[in-house]
Amino acid sequence: MTNACAAETPRRVAGRSFMPSSVIRTFQYDLRQRELELLFVSGRRYRYHDVPEDIWREMRQAFSKGEFFNEHIRDQFRFTRES
Repeated sequence: MTNACAAETPRRVAGRSFMPSSVIRTFQYDLRQRELELLFVSGRRYRYHDVPEDIWREMRQAFSKGEFFNEHIRDQFRFTRES
């Protein structure tokens, strides 16, 4: 379930997206910080920095989130491992 109404939350987080994926459990985008947070099925959480909003929107629409991540995010943006 996706909540695209970002203005309703104080941090302007665009909502957490849950989806059936063999790799990615959830992801959410912080509009103000331009950060994409990914929680992988393994339990590891990463925050990708300076991700354009259009990349997040395209990821939301992608059929395969894992493929999209590998092609458009992985090795493209600086990241921080959260857990």
